[in-house]
Amino acid sequence: MAEHDDEALNSSSAVERHAASVGGGTAVVPAEPFENPGEPPHRPRRTDVDPKKARLAERQVATFFYLSIVGSVLSIAAYIAFPIKADDFGTVRLANLFLGLSISLALLSLGIGAVYWGKSLVTDREITELRHPTRGTDATRAKAVEAFQLADKESGFSRRKLIRNSMIGALVAFPLPGIVLVRDLAPAADPNELLRHTMWAKGTRLTKDPTGLPIKASDVTIGSVFHVIPDGLLDKEHMLEEKAKAAVLLMRLDPKDLNPAKGHENWGYDGIVAYSKICTHVGCPVALYEQQTHHLLCPCHQSTFDVSNNCEVIFGPAARPLPQLPIAIDDDGYLVAQSDFHEPVGPSFWERAR
Repeated sequence: MAEHDDEALNSSSAVERHAASVGGGTAVVPAEPFENPGEPPHRPRRTDVDPKKARLAERQVATFFYLSIVGSVLSIAAYIAFPIKADDFGTVRLANLFLGLSISLALLSLGIGAVYWGKSLVTDREITELRHPTRGTDATRAKAVEAFQLADKESGFSRRKLIRNSMIGALVAFPLPGIVLVRDLAPAADPNELLRHTMWAKGTRLTKDPTGLPIKASDVTIGSVFHVIPDGLLDKEHMLEEKAKAAVLLMRLDPKDLNPAKGHENWGYDGIVAYSKICTHVGCPVALYEQQTHHLLCPCHQSTFDVSNNCEVIFGPAARPLPQLPIAIDDDGYLVAQSDFHEPVGPSFWERAR
């Protein structure tokens, strides 16, 4: 057995024998490497050999760019000519149809024109690009400027004024539909006034969401929480828009656990306080109440507010406390608002005073 092992140790592998024959090492050197086949023969395009075809292609490219301008203008016209009516779903179909067709015309024409320009008129030649280090030398970087100039020359961007001007016109016209449509999403009235005021006013009763039933102070026990809307909200034409600003959370704490801010001592009633339900971060509904710690949690980004300390932010991205709704009781024992909120509800916006 030992003799057999010694023989195995003294024997050499095929790789070792081949390495010895080529002078050492284990690399295999091919005897006949492949030759570089070179680039295929160049096939000129019709526009390369016929000036008339080149001029025709130039006009065709410009035509596509002009069609893009027409599509952009038609989309604006369609948006104005086919307004959407809340009580007529057919207007939605008509508006979507003509807006889609006109915007598609603008996009497709711009894209086809750009592709056809590159296929028919930009200089056509085969190039083998060599790899270079990530940052070239100063001479190489200077060559980059020359490459841009060469690209301009080969594409004819500066020389072919018809294509250049029509393309610039198409690019200028293309964003216009988006500007018109997005701008029209904003309310016609002053957004500062719309966001600053809600349905709450002096004497407005607090009612349960979604039933609209008024709430008596005696119905609110310590530790309970009510989702509240102003009386009359359910009869409003734009109910959801008003609710997005006026939604409130009503809670009752032991009065000794409350630390009202200066001037807010009379904004609650016997431990009952009301705060906006709209998070001051991005407007999500703050609907999670932890009665042991008196904390309100926004489920979207985990902003946490301390009810016992004027709903100040104790955690999360919200930048300011939840606005408090001043409340009282009327002669029948129902909870009512003393006034509207004294500051805008919801997330901050650029026109806020603070």
